[in-house]
Amino acid sequence: MNTRHFGGAVALALLAAGCAAPYSETPLATNFPTSKQPKVQAAGHWAAIAQDVARQISRDLSDSGPLHVQESRAPSEFERAFSRQLVSALMAEGRSVSRSPDAAKVLAFETQTVRFSPDRFQNRQIGGLTLIAGGLWALAAVDASAAGVATAGAVAYDGHQALTSELARGDTPATEILITVHVSEGDRYIAHRSLVYYAADSDRLLYEGGSGVHAVHLKGGQ
Repeated sequence: MNTRHFGGAVALALLAAGCAAPYSETPLATNFPTSKQPKVQAAGHWAAIAQDVARQISRDLSDSGPLHVQESRAPSEFERAFSRQLVSALMAEGRSVSRSPDAAKVLAFETQTVRFSPDRFQNRQIGGLTLIAGGLWALAAVDASAAGVATAGAVAYDGHQALTSELARGDTPATEILITVHVSEGDRYIAHRSLVYYAADSDRLLYEGGSGVHAVHLKGGQ
């Protein structure tokens, strides 16, 4: 490397270093590491959540005493179904469920609807699509007959479905559901779990309206 090129590289390095200020009046906005959050789209998903909660709660409790599932006085559609699904799931886990809170630990849950700003960014998985396109080209090149091309197309479609079926369709929902489940005995918490899910924006009213539901609207920043 000659002196001119070396000097240019040093200048660029100094310029890049200068872009990252060592001090800032406010924290810099960064993204969280990529994570996955299920999107609730059917009553069967509610049952799956109830089963997961029942497993976690059963694992958290050190004894096998009876539980009483406390229902909301004015439940939303989700709360009404979820309380019954939770009873079934607990019994499937071998737990004793009492209709009365007397001589039983109380299991209660609350739901909170949080609505963020619409049109939130959703990072689609595109690496698989590139791979499938390459695979389709290679398969078509091996057999140029009509049957071969049709087979290649079917394989590519099945591969695309396998790679993308985990991703929910449509835009990232603005509606999220926070479910807090806790077991108490007197004034003491025995177990406590918090869960968060996406919900289809068109289904928002299924989660609102109950006395245990509070709608919170959050406006996203730029």
